[in-house]
Amino acid sequence: MAAVLLLSNGHGEDLSGALIGAALIARGVTVEALPLVGHGQAYRQRGIPVLGHTRDCRTGGLGFTSFHGQMSELLDGQVAHVVASLGRLLRHRGRHQLVVAVGDLVAVLGAWLGGRRSAVYLVAYSSHYEGRLRLPWPCGWLLRRRAVRAIWSRDALTAQDLSQQLGRAVAFLGNPFLDAALPPSTPAPSTPAAVGGAGFPQRLALLPGSRLPEAGANLALMLQLLELLPAPLQQPGRLALRAVLVPALDRERIGAMAEPLGWRWAAHDRLRRNALELELAWSGFGATLQAADLVLAMAGTATEQAVGLGKPVVQLVGAGPQFTAGFAEAQRRLLGNGVHCPHWGGDPTAALRRGARLTAALLEELAHPELGSRLRLQLAGNAAERIGPAGGTERLAAAIMELLPPCHG
Repeated sequence: MAAVLLLSNGHGEDLSGALIGAALIARGVTVEALPLVGHGQAYRQRGIPVLGHTRDCRTGGLGFTSFHGQMSELLDGQVAHVVASLGRLLRHRGRHQLVVAVGDLVAVLGAWLGGRRSAVYLVAYSSHYEGRLRLPWPCGWLLRRRAVRAIWSRDALTAQDLSQQLGRAVAFLGNPFLDAALPPSTPAPSTPAAVGGAGFPQRLALLPGSRLPEAGANLALMLQLLELLPAPLQQPGRLALRAVLVPALDRERIGAMAEPLGWRWAAHDRLRRNALELELAWSGFGATLQAADLVLAMAGTATEQAVGLGKPVVQLVGAGPQFTAGFAEAQRRLLGNGVHCPHWGGDPTAALRRGARLTAALLEELAHPELGSRLRLQLAGNAAERIGPAGGTERLAAAIMELLPPCHG
């Protein structure tokens, strides 16, 4: 039986790796995983064995974080943990027919250390950031090696760019993380913009992120923005508000954060402030995103999933360590006109007021029969360009199967 090792270096990368791993297991392949950042819960939830010791990373990676976040991870031993995990690969070298790297340079280095044959899903890099991708040293050299049997990118522009830079074929097959946003019983929409509608109530999904304590602070910003929405939007039945939260952001934490802002518990899973009522959910992410007309987001992969489904996203900028102004700006370059952000500087209350006005303007545009249809078509085109179609999990799994020795298929 064929054996594949999946390497990933980030929470979103873990999700994509786990989806690919589950598809390979369904094809009879033995799969193991080594998450280089975090505990790899996405793998564990799908029954994929995780090699070695894992530990949490507060920023979720070693890339677009604040300087304070980078220093805290260094002092907290996260960098040393990643180096130790890479070293562990030498002890497992040769155990797997193929090592699949999901992420960036760190995962590519792992694939180099972990086996003679590898493939790379370079999900963390995109030519949309700068127009031409500048790979960090020695990523380009590693990707040109004959031991790397296949390279897959996260979008078509990057595939074209890297094919020219590396002098070898780089393919775009889709992004598995988009598949995770589709409930199992719901087929992928042929046109992302067809999901949702312009009726009332209009549905807002709140995505404050997954890392504590940052996610709690992000949710507090969102609550303050909701308070500043124009009076017509705060009328009963006008908006349906739902926040999707990680389990660690529990009712006790939420109450301590929300009550000083004037929000009170209306039920076990609902907060209320005047006529505004916010439903809190700790599951059902895909269904919430599918139903949403507009998304308020301070998240990484979840924002990409929203854009991939053709949903307009309003960004707020937080204090980090992950979702900083720099991260948000890079995300806008990556995701194009699916993401909207008010000017975020100066007086914090003024910035929130700008965010509330932007949110109201987008809701008004979405509710207009002609303007709303035009906006959804634009968002569908942006989704196809920046994220690609659903089904990337199965396409990547099939491509990996072609790289495995025939006698093991």
